Amino acid sequence: MALDLTARERLQGGGAVRRLQQAVVAAGNRASLDTWLGLGSTVFPKGSQQPRGLREMPSFAGDVLDATQSHGDCLVQLTGPDADAVRDAAERVEKLAAGWRLRWQLDGFRAENRVENGKGLALNPFHFTEGFGNPGTERELADRALVRSGQGEPAWAVGGSYQVVRIVRFATELWDKDSVPEQERVIGRRRDGRWLDGTPTKEEPNFAADPQGKLTPLDSHVRLAAPDRRNPPPLVRRSYSYDRGNGDKGLVFSCFQRDLAQGFEAVQKRLEGEAMAKYVLTTGGGYFFVPPAGDAWIDAAFGS
Repeated sequence: MALDLTARERLQGGGAVRRLQQAVVAAGNRASLDTWLGLGSTVFPKGSQQPRGLREMPSFAGDVLDATQSHGDCLVQLTGPDADAVRDAAERVEKLAAGWRLRWQLDGFRAENRVENGKGLALNPFHFTEGFGNPGTERELADRALVRSGQGEPAWAVGGSYQVVRIVRFATELWDKDSVPEQERVIGRRRDGRWLDGTPTKEEPNFAADPQGKLTPLDSHVRLAAPDRRNPPPLVRRSYSYDRGNGDKGLVFSCFQRDLAQGFEAVQKRLEGEAMAKYVLTTGGGYFFVPPAGDAWIDAAFGS
């Protein structure tokens, strides 16, 4: 869920953020959920130590962003295996977070959620398994996702991460009219994750050996997203499917990185003109900064 400060609470800066942080932690502890708070660029008052790369998410080629489900002063994410417990926790956060109003909210799920070789995998609404491109160790995860010292970021932001959220509607009826082989050429992998050129799933293909795209099309999703699979984009994905009924289903795409320009934005620009573009439409989401654990960062960031 994304929340906005009321005009009155906005004057209190860090105090309002602290209360929201406490509400999120309390709700998570009560139901044994994983929870975190993401900071939008608009939550920072003028003169505060805002993360250097944080700004409102722009509209990329093909996007049709709906203001009612985009951006926000803060993002609250609550995750766990029990959907009812997650919903109850979300309601609890709303009740405890005085001075905040709900901007947008979306329930997600991870079909066939599992871990293989240290990577979290799940099935998306296009029937393809996602997550193979993520690193398999904690060290690699941290290297891609967490802000380091020396990046020019405020000291309090070191150990935090930039989170991108994209609400992507999938044209599942149109997609399902295509044959499975055609779908696999659009994605660039088999449904189960195997590579089209025969490279084992656990290994990375050498796209340079297929310069004309005879095996893996040049406009396939995986080839444009990461043209050099042995030097992957510095980001970590953790997405969720959604289904709001009436044919409105898709993906709550989410990724974490230490640098937006080098991570998500570089990938998104490469994906312009991909074969999958006619099947997807991004309608919302935003850029947020997830601070390091604890609450010591609040005083440092807001000076309160």
